[in-house]
Amino acid sequence: MADHTRRGFIAGTAALGGAALIGYRATAAAAPAEGEAVLVPRGDPRYEDLVLRRTSERFFPRPEHFRLPTTTEQVERAVDDAVRAGKRVTVRSGGHCYENFVGEGAEVVIDLSALRQVGFDRRRDAFVIEAGATLWEVFERLYLGWGVTIPGGQCGGVAAGGHVQGGGYGPLSRQLGSVVDYLHAVEVVVVDRSGRARTVVATREPDDENRDLWWAHTGGGGGNFGVVTRYWMRTPGATGDDPARLLPRPPAVTLGATVAWSWRDTTEESFHRLLRNYGEWHERNSAPGSRYASLFSPLLVNRRATGADPGAFAMVVSLDGTLPDADRLLRDYLAEVTEGVAGTTVVRPPHRLPWLAGVKAGSLGQDDESGMFKAKAAYLRRRFTDEQIRTAYAYLTSTDHENERAVMILVSYGGRVNATAPDATALAQRDSVMKVIYTVTWDDAGAERANLDWIRRWYAAMYRDTGGVPVPNAVNDGSYVNYPDTDTADPRWNRSGVTWHTLYYKDNYPRLQRVKARWDPRNVFHHALSIAPPS
Repeated sequence: MADHTRRGFIAGTAALGGAALIGYRATAAAAPAEGEAVLVPRGDPRYEDLVLRRTSERFFPRPEHFRLPTTTEQVERAVDDAVRAGKRVTVRSGGHCYENFVGEGAEVVIDLSALRQVGFDRRRDAFVIEAGATLWEVFERLYLGWGVTIPGGQCGGVAAGGHVQGGGYGPLSRQLGSVVDYLHAVEVVVVDRSGRARTVVATREPDDENRDLWWAHTGGGGGNFGVVTRYWMRTPGATGDDPARLLPRPPAVTLGATVAWSWRDTTEESFHRLLRNYGEWHERNSAPGSRYASLFSPLLVNRRATGADPGAFAMVVSLDGTLPDADRLLRDYLAEVTEGVAGTTVVRPPHRLPWLAGVKAGSLGQDDESGMFKAKAAYLRRRFTDEQIRTAYAYLTSTDHENERAVMILVSYGGRVNATAPDATALAQRDSVMKVIYTVTWDDAGAERANLDWIRRWYAAMYRDTGGVPVPNAVNDGSYVNYPDTDTADPRWNRSGVTWHTLYYKDNYPRLQRVKARWDPRNVFHHALSIAPPS
C-alpha cells in the first residue's frame, strides 16, 4: 500500500469540527488548521508529485493549482475561492477513478489526501471516517481500535471519499451488505445558487430536512453534489454508546484457498463448464442469509498468452473460518465449481489467517492497480448465457491482439446486499449475484488505440443482444458507478437505446436529479457521467 504519511496513535480525544473523537490520526506536513489550504501551483516543485498521485496512467490532471486542505473549513474556503474566481473545480480523494473525471477541464483540484482521520464521534455515537482515509487505514483502525469493520473493498489504496458514495462493496458484503447500508451521516461542502460554499451535514434520520442529500450519497457516485469531507458510520437500529456494538464485527479468522488452471490444459469445453458451474453456484447460494453468505470468491481469468507458455488463471476463495462447518463448506464449494473441469490445480491449499492479516494478504496495492488501462463492468443476476461464455472464450484466447495483460474478473455478490430495497438507497442493483469486470492494461502509450478498440469490441460482443451494453434483463443488471465507463454514453458503443444513467442508476435517476437541482443548482460539480439537473 502506498502511504507516504507517518501514522500515529492518539489516545484520548481530539477536537474535530466540534466533535469529540477517539482514535488514530495520520500525521503529515500541512498548513495550520485555521489557515488556508496549501496551494501548489504549476512551477512549484511539489506540483509534479501531485500530478502523479493517481492510479490510471492514461490521465494526468494538470490544473492551474492543487489545494491540499486539512480541515472541512479549508475545503469550504477552497471551493468558495474557486467558484468566486470562476474556476472549474474538481475533487480527488484516493485518485482511483477509472475515467478522467478529475483532470478533464480542471483549473483547481482539491486533493483530500490529508483528510484521513478515523475515529469514534461521541456526539453522534458513530464512527467518523474522513474522505482521504484509505480502506486499509479504515480497516486497520476500526478493527484494532474497537474490533469492528465496514464491508469495504479489497483495493487497500482506494480512499473512502469515492468508495462510499459510489456504493462500495467488498469480501464481507454478501454477509453484511453494502458499505452504504451503514452510512449514518455525511458532511458535504456544497455551493448554493448565489455561488456561496457552505458545509452541510445530512443524516439518514427520517426527520432530517437534509435527508435527500444523505440518500444521494448512498450510491449516487462522486463528483455530483459537492465535496464529501467525512462520513459517519453506524449499523441501522444499533443502540447504546459502546462503539464495539455500533458496527459489525468481522470473522476472527478467515479460511481460504486458491485453485488454478493452465491455459495449456483448458479446452473450450472445460472453460464453458467452469464458468457455468461458477455462475450456477452463485445463483443457488446468494440469497440473504445463505449458509454461504461469508464466502467471497473472485475468478480471475487472464487472457491466454501468445508465447510458448500460454499462462494460467485462478480462483481465490475465502470465508468465515470460525463457522463450525467451514472446512466442509469450502470443500463442497470447490468440488461444485470444479466438477467436470479438467486440469484443476490447488495452488494454495486450505489455510486460516487472522482476519486483519487476511485482509492485508488479499489487498491490492498501488503497484497492482497502476498503469494505462481501460475497464468495463456489469452486474449479473444470473450466470452468463452460453453465448456469452463462448464470446468470452473467443476473446480471451484470440490471437488478433498482442497484449496478454487483459483479464475478466467474476466477483461474488448478492447475499445481504439484496436484503435492501432498490429505492432505499441510491444503489439500485439489489438482486444481482455477481459482478464482472473487464480490463486491459498496456505500457506503451502508442498502443492505446489498439487496446481500446479491442476491449470495446469484446464488451460489445458480450452484450450484442442488448445493444453492446448490459441493459437490465433476466441476466444483466446494468453496471456499477464506481467502475465508470464513458463509452456507455457514446452511441458508437451503446446502441441499445437505453441511456447510460439507466445502466448505473436505473429508476433512481430522476430522484438523484432532484437532489442535484437542490444542492448543486449551478452544476459546479460535474464530469462526463455526472448527474444532470432536471431539464
